[in-house]
Amino acid sequence: MKKRKIPMRRCVVTNAQFPKKELIRIVRTPEETVALDPSGKMNGRGAYVCADPEVVQKAWDKHILDKQLNVTISDDFYQELKDYADHQKARRELLANE
Repeated sequence: MKKRKIPMRRCVVTNAQFPKKELIRIVRTPEETVALDPSGKMNGRGAYVCADPEVVQKAWDKHILDKQLNVTISDDFYQELKDYADHQKARRELLANE
């Protein structure tokens, strides 16, 4: 049986490549709004960030996503992104212990 190819994406903060499932996709929609995209299928310009709260904090401090998506992102959205990254990290650790 043939092995399936794992899609790789690059984190805009660390510039390292990871499997697509390990990253968080942030999308700028055609209506110029910014949203989290857990499914990875929303229309619009996407950027990927590691699901690590420290990396998200670095993106927030340097406003890296603002530059990548050419839009001003509010602190509320960055806080939502950080909370989501915390949740994903805790979920991975929980599943790894089973």
